[in-house]
Amino acid sequence: MAERFDARLVVVLALLGGVVAIGLAMFVGIAPDLLALVAAPPSILRAALAGGAIVVGGRLLLSAVRRIDASIRRGAEPGGRISDADLGVLVRGVRLVFLAAASFTAAAGWILAEPLPLVIALVIAGVDVVETSFLLLVATSRRPRD
Repeated sequence: MAERFDARLVVVLALLGGVVAIGLAMFVGIAPDLLALVAAPPSILRAALAGGAIVVGGRLLLSAVRRIDASIRRGAEPGGRISDADLGVLVRGVRLVFLAAASFTAAAGWILAEPLPLVIALVIAGVDVVETSFLLLVATSRRPRD
């Protein structure tokens, strides 16, 4: 029971993080100059940020492929239904794919020194985390039918 509570707490915290990312993307409309500073730091720092974002995106994508592969290899239950554990692994794998896309988009923003890809990266990450958090909350609250 405590493990299920801890898992839900992590999902709720991720949900709040996604809402914060979306809120931050909306805040940019009020303070566009601030994002322009973040998008166009000195060239060496931009290169380091872009390189780091590409490495993080690659790691996230590799981890996503491994998770999705693991959930598919275990297969569905004999009745054709996917187990709760496999559903959670699959949803987390899909989350990592979208977070990798957000990371690659942020890298493009730093490479181009443009703020728009950074806003798009925040929206991708925020919407994905909110969406998959809801899916995980639904998946963890399913009860077996008697």
